[in-house]
Amino acid sequence: MMSNISIFDIMGPVMIGPSSSHTAGAERLGKAAYSIWGKAFDSVEFYLHGSFAKTYQGHGTDKALVAGILGMSADDYRLKESMQIAESRGIRVKFIEEDMGDVHPNTVRIVLKDNEQALFTLVGSSIGGGNIIITEIDGSALEISGQYPVVIAKYKDIKGMISKITGVIASKEVNIATLKVTRESKGEVATTVIETDNVAPESIIDEIMKIENVFSVRVLNAIS
Repeated sequence: MMSNISIFDIMGPVMIGPSSSHTAGAERLGKAAYSIWGKAFDSVEFYLHGSFAKTYQGHGTDKALVAGILGMSADDYRLKESMQIAESRGIRVKFIEEDMGDVHPNTVRIVLKDNEQALFTLVGSSIGGGNIIITEIDGSALEISGQYPVVIAKYKDIKGMISKITGVIASKEVNIATLKVTRESKGEVATTVIETDNVAPESIIDEIMKIENVFSVRVLNAIS
């Protein structure tokens, strides 16, 4: 039986080259960080693992990552000038090679900073054909493809929290597709990752943050 295969798995994404894994996927990882954080920052550090670390300059991974954190798409003609554009906006960029252990060879840790203070951290991998997997946000382990809208809530692990959070989402007429919960330990910090069928409005963040014992809310709508 033949499994479902996307045309993008055969042809690859529309992009500025040279590599879907090292360019388009890298851009989407950068754009995921840009989209989830959604606020100003004055510097970014990219910790590169494996193949990313070895070939990031030759394959344009550096330019693609920077383009992503500037909000550009993989087919943006300005991608090749992303480093200069970042500099013109006062954003400092640093690339650091790091062995992250047993992870995908095209893995990056993105740290957004302001005044030398870390604001937001994302870890993800480019897995081929421009596809990505986000495996960590602000220290919480998870698994997000970036193909569907996602609401990520971190809160105290007490009774009724999931019901309150999903109630807000339902009130915005957003349908829940999947829901996954992880926690550090019983009664401590839990993280819920909720994939939705339609775009989650930004107002969801404020509404969920009004719930007592919610620590943070992030929204990532599908990355183009």
